[in-house]
Amino acid sequence: MGTGPFAVPSFEAIRRSGHTLLAVVTKPEPPVKSRKGPPPAPVRTWAAQHGLSILDPASINDVEAIGQLKALQPDLLVVCDYGQILKPDALAVSNLGGINLHGSLLPAYRGAAPVQRALLNGDRETGVSVIHMTPKLDGGPILGTRRTTIADDETSGQLEQRLSQLGVDLVLQSIDELERWDGESPIGEVQDTERATKAPRLSKREAQVDWQRSCREIDCLVRGMQPWPVAFSMIKVRENKPPLRLTILKVTPVEQPTDDLQPGQITGGKELVVMAGDGALRIDTLCPAGKREMTGEEFQRGYQLARGTQFL
Repeated sequence: MGTGPFAVPSFEAIRRSGHTLLAVVTKPEPPVKSRKGPPPAPVRTWAAQHGLSILDPASINDVEAIGQLKALQPDLLVVCDYGQILKPDALAVSNLGGINLHGSLLPAYRGAAPVQRALLNGDRETGVSVIHMTPKLDGGPILGTRRTTIADDETSGQLEQRLSQLGVDLVLQSIDELERWDGESPIGEVQDTERATKAPRLSKREAQVDWQRSCREIDCLVRGMQPWPVAFSMIKVRENKPPLRLTILKVTPVEQPTDDLQPGQITGGKELVVMAGDGALRIDTLCPAGKREMTGEEFQRGYQLARGTQFL
């Protein structure tokens, strides 16, 4: 059971491992709003490429969907990046229940955006966990973890791709462990609920840069909000024009004489350098609304913004 790209490497490893894949369950395709339509979800595309049976119920917990699963008589459910929470009746259709690959070192960052929240919080380390599933969101006993250091220049998208590969062997190892399980004795390590933290889904509102924050916090925001919803800020570039929205893709702390400037003001010159709460940040890459991606220097060359111009 999966929808997004995080699931594909592990699902492909299972397909190659000799286990029998009875079906692939994924979220239904969204309504078509344009001629092109939405791009196919990665798991759906992967399943179709290998001729696997695809189920896409609106709710996995509906009586009809549970009936379809029971008819397959599965031994195990493998869930990753699916987008729906399985209730007890859905989990009970398989002899061994279900396992879930999650993009954090549980019990930290339970929820929909664990990779992004780790970056936004400035964590230096993260990893993946496989749990034996219970109805409580990401709360089941941990069957195993893998750790990795977060690179200083890594975005959420890059880190998620790396974590999806890190989890492959762990998923296969967990399946082997459950294959030997008697179904009754305790399995895995019970999570410490006092250490549990939440990782709610990102919102567009959170992506706006607060220039009062530190250079590191803003850098973490810029990297953590990619590929969606992408960090942004507003700036007045012409007196008779409304503020321009800039999506900000890469920043670097720099040394600048800034005694006379406040957070959010630019330092002038050929580079686009902005004051933060504890120093200055050079905007290396950005994208003005309705235009192509460009360097901060290209943007500054085009608009010639004066020292002290304020980001809103």
